[in-house]
Amino acid sequence: MTEILITHGFVIDPTQNINGDVADVAIRDGKIVDTVGSGAKVIDAKGKVVMAGGVDVHSHVAGPKVNVGRLMRPEDKLFKSPMAQEKFRMESGFSVPSVFKTGYDYARMGYGFVMEAAMPPIHSPHVHEEIHDTPIIDEAALPVFGNNWFVMEYLRNKEVENTAAYIAWLIRVTKGFGVKVVNPGGTAAWAWGLNCLKLDDKVPYFEITPSEIITGLLQANEYLGLPHSVHLHQNDLGNPGNFLTTIDSLKLAEGIKTKNKFGRTQVMHSTHIQFHAYGGENWGNFESKAKDVMDYVNKAKNITVDLGCVTLDETTTMTADGPFEHHLHSLNHIKWANTDVELETAAGVVPYVYDKDIRVCATQWAIGLELGLYAKDPERVFITTDHPNAGPFTRYPRVISWLMCRKARDATLNTFRHKDKVIEATTLDSIDRELTLYEIAQMTRSGPARCLGLSKMYGGLAPGMNADVAVFDLNYKSMPTDPVAIEKALQRAALFVKSGEIVVRDGTVLSHGHKKTVWVNVKMPENPQVVRDITQCFTRDYTVGINNYPVRDYLAPHPYVIDVDVEA
Repeated sequence: MTEILITHGFVIDPTQNINGDVADVAIRDGKIVDTVGSGAKVIDAKGKVVMAGGVDVHSHVAGPKVNVGRLMRPEDKLFKSPMAQEKFRMESGFSVPSVFKTGYDYARMGYGFVMEAAMPPIHSPHVHEEIHDTPIIDEAALPVFGNNWFVMEYLRNKEVENTAAYIAWLIRVTKGFGVKVVNPGGTAAWAWGLNCLKLDDKVPYFEITPSEIITGLLQANEYLGLPHSVHLHQNDLGNPGNFLTTIDSLKLAEGIKTKNKFGRTQVMHSTHIQFHAYGGENWGNFESKAKDVMDYVNKAKNITVDLGCVTLDETTTMTADGPFEHHLHSLNHIKWANTDVELETAAGVVPYVYDKDIRVCATQWAIGLELGLYAKDPERVFITTDHPNAGPFTRYPRVISWLMCRKARDATLNTFRHKDKVIEATTLDSIDRELTLYEIAQMTRSGPARCLGLSKMYGGLAPGMNADVAVFDLNYKSMPTDPVAIEKALQRAALFVKSGEIVVRDGTVLSHGHKKTVWVNVKMPENPQVVRDITQCFTRDYTVGINNYPVRDYLAPHPYVIDVDVEA
């Protein structure tokens, strides 16, 4: 029996409405408890901040497209990486780090859970192999459904129950977590060299629209009662004027009721919304529409969003939105990889440099921060960079410093070559708001955990929750106004306890800990039609046999399985 007592720290825990109170956190056998015995290991956190481990709701950290990024970008490994610690694995990579560096860097920042946000189902064994090899952090993965042939055919025929039965089967056999939708219909249209930029564009051959796909998947998700809402990457990503499509997409959630039993009240999560908050008719008059988008999000209580903040770095974009990656390649003419994943999805990978001296990049930077600063409910708006698309996850502390300190925003803005044009195209310069560390905890801990339906395990410090506890060298009663100090403290946790074990001290990794793979086991009555359709399709159309498709148990040897029972 392992017991730890973290004493005298400034505790910040939105799940218990604790905002900087000096309190103790007791840990026994991997869980938070009320008290521990006199023999517990005591850690004095006096003058420091104590929070739950971070929860990253959307990141691309495992799977084939990440590996393509590693293979096509050897130059990414030239960025400085820490020297290998004795008894630990070598670290490499910046925007597409190795699995070892991924786990170590998240742990150094005090994060305990990460969601791999786009798993191609046929390649799910590869995804789980990389998740298994990533140390320390707990992970889950979202299979993609928005361009899946089964889904489009069922929804074209208004067969929501069959769609739900197929989703249940696919999540079960891929050891997935929920429903991810990427450019619904548009990625399937890319097989014909086309795209679906508007909600009423029809997908070739399938004769279904993105609006019908999104609505049908929202209904199927709630029919099943999955822990997480539909995780939506909307149409027309990254183009001037797309904010109108964004708001129309969000409106599709109106009237959808949730029967979820896992603590969430939302039915849609709109991801990396920075890329979907653009005004203007072209890149010449490109401007922010962050306020318009957030005005709607603030009113729509059944929606959550994450930011997708641009960090002004050289990075590697990767997404199941194949046509967007081709479009990006046509803009920067750098390396481009593209693949079609049979019957299920597609993907592209393109390196990109967010140059602060390019007006569009600087404006994108401002839009991501505007969205966070306009948020009225930090429990529904989460900090991400859509790693690595808008920048690497290791920049979260810098994004937080920008959100917490106007001085940091101004300092960055003043370095822009086109500062005046950025000010004209955005409202950032007129926003004085500075987020508090309590609000940051909501946006990186309690909010994402609740959104994912994991609020009983992650995101807080209440008794019974996982003992993921981060201690940062910040004095909450005299918070530094120096953004450099904030970023430094959050970049390298003074202490991180993961599942009850000390895994990081002063930024140094001490242990690989006891990581888990979290997945959902959907149990529902057998649907004979869907079973027949799946069997026939694998015989006729797939290049693999149905018996070779599922993820084997040995690829997820330490699972945390969430059972979902669906009534007949």
